[in-house]
Amino acid sequence: MSSNPITIRKFSGETDTFDPEKLLKSLTEAGATTSQADKITQTIRSGLYNGISTKQIYQKAHRLLKNRAKEKASRYGLKKALLQLGPTGYPFELFIGELMKKEGYQVQVGQTMQGKCVTHEVDVLAVNDHAVRMMECKFHNRLGYKTDVKVPMYIKSRFEDLSAVWSSNKEFNARKHEGWVVTNARFTSDAADFGRCTGLHMMSWDHPTNSLKSLVTKYMLYPVTTIPGLSKNIKEQLFRQEIVLASSLATQPDILQHIGLEPSKIRHLVEEAKNICEL
Repeated sequence: MSSNPITIRKFSGETDTFDPEKLLKSLTEAGATTSQADKITQTIRSGLYNGISTKQIYQKAHRLLKNRAKEKASRYGLKKALLQLGPTGYPFELFIGELMKKEGYQVQVGQTMQGKCVTHEVDVLAVNDHAVRMMECKFHNRLGYKTDVKVPMYIKSRFEDLSAVWSSNKEFNARKHEGWVVTNARFTSDAADFGRCTGLHMMSWDHPTNSLKSLVTKYMLYPVTTIPGLSKNIKEQLFRQEIVLASSLATQPDILQHIGLEPSKIRHLVEEAKNICEL
């Protein structure tokens, strides 16, 4: 392979230069050993060519990792798994709520709250001793999508309407008020700039340092959609029961019994969930 930089094509259609360190990091974050990540990266580098898509690189890395450790390959597919928390945005809101619980917050999902001017449905309300977070979740079911600046601008105005009421609320007035936009995709540069300028907190797949990807990895809180043996029908039934975590199946196999699965299938899915969550 030539030592010249390799140009790769992103899901969005944009081009970039292949960075082996990014690939190594994504593999180790999924649980691959340093040796496994090195070998996979070397194999992929040997087959690169200008114009190769990030999808092709991901598929090859996923296949190579799956050959070495199936449960780690499932974690490597986290980005795709988050896209499957649909078709509505509600399962994604539940998932963000679970992450906030791990962060030490008391959480309510889908609450209607009175602002100074109008009422608002808040996707995730997260409260601890120090802060109140109004978190709006923007779910996308296809790769390459970016949330543009109109979204944080709209959410900022909603947050200010609610914060005006919280300032006179005995429960919330002593706490810091925070407005958040959370997406499983990415933000445009204008959207990110607007968040920084106005103090609106922005969390996407890989932004900021404490990103969605890093929080999932930190707490080993993987969605049920990372479990490869789950059919679309089973996922939909789980979502209707507000089950969005792989760890829920690992620790509560009776959930699958209520769906009516055969004991052998339940044992298989529970084992996969345990492996992914390292339980």
